[in-house]
Amino acid sequence: MMNYSNRGDRPTKSGFAEGVVKAAGLYAEIVGLGADITASVGMDQFAKKYPERFFSLGIAEQNCVGVAAGLALSGKLPVFSTYGVFAALRTTDQIRISLCYNQVHVIIGGAHAGISVGPDGATHQALEDIAIMRVLPNMTVLSPCDATQAALAVMAAVQQVKGPVYLRFGREAVPDFTTEELSFIVGKGQTMLEGSDVTVIATGHMVWEALQAAEQMKADGISVRVINLHTIKPIDKELIAKAARETGAIVTAEEHQVLGGLGGAVAEVVAVTTPVPMEFVGMPDCFGESGKADELMDKYGLRAINICEALRKVMKRKAHGK
Repeated sequence: MMNYSNRGDRPTKSGFAEGVVKAAGLYAEIVGLGADITASVGMDQFAKKYPERFFSLGIAEQNCVGVAAGLALSGKLPVFSTYGVFAALRTTDQIRISLCYNQVHVIIGGAHAGISVGPDGATHQALEDIAIMRVLPNMTVLSPCDATQAALAVMAAVQQVKGPVYLRFGREAVPDFTTEELSFIVGKGQTMLEGSDVTVIATGHMVWEALQAAEQMKADGISVRVINLHTIKPIDKELIAKAARETGAIVTAEEHQVLGGLGGAVAEVVAVTTPVPMEFVGMPDCFGESGKADELMDKYGLRAINICEALRKVMKRKAHGK
C-alpha cells in the first residue's frame, strides 16, 4: 500500500483545467462552454489554447446546457463548467431532459464545491450537488480527491463514459497527495489504506482528512481502512460490501450535506448487502456562511478529528452489536 504525503497544496480546479487541455489535445471533438466565469473555474486555459473551440455564452447556465446537448448530438464532446450551485442546481431541469434523457456525452464541471469556497458564502457553496446529480438516470458522478486525480477524472470522463458526467471540484488549495500512477477507473473505488477494525469511505477533499484520521487512530491501536470513493455513481457496491463484511463498521466523510450524498449512497448499498453500524461526517443539514475556508471546515466538523470521533462512536456500536 502506498504511503501518501502532501506534495504541496493545489486547487482541484487546477487539475480539472489541466485535464481538459490535455484531453482536448487528443480529441479534436472536445469543445468548451463558458458562463462568464471562465477563469474562476479554470476553463481559461482551454479558451487560450483552443479559442476556436471555446464559446462564452454569458450568465445563461440553462442555455449552456441546451447548447451543450445540441453540440453533443452533432458529434462534439462539450465540456461545460461553472460554479457547482449553478451547474447542478440552476440547470437541473435542462440537465435532466436535454442531457440525461437523451443520454448525450457532455462533461459538466461543478466548480467551487463544498463549504471550503469560504468567503463566497452560503449562496455559492455547493453542498447539495451530489444528491441531486446522483438521482438522475444515465448520469455519472465523479468527485476526485485532489488536483492530480481531478486531471485523471477528466480523461476518464472522456474515455470511459458515453453519457453525461458531473465532475465535482473545489477552488481552495488542498493537499495534492496522489500520483498519476494511481489509475482512475469510473465506478471503482480505491483502497488507499488497508485496515481491519473499521472503514472510512470518503470522497473529494475529505479523503486527505480520512487518511490523517487513520494515522491518529493508529495510536489507539485501531486499524482503519480508508477508501476513496471518487465515483459516486455508478457506485462500487462490491468494494463497499467487502469493507462492511471485513471490518464490520463504516464511517462516511464528505464535504456535502450529510443527507443524500456519499453517506446516503453508501448506506443504500450497506442496507441491502451487509448491514453494519454506520456514522456520517458531513454538513449537518444546514447552509454554510461566509468565512475563511479553514475556519469553516473546523466549525462544521469536516476535519480528521471529527472523523476520529465518528470512528470511536461506530466502534462502540459495533462492540455492542448496534
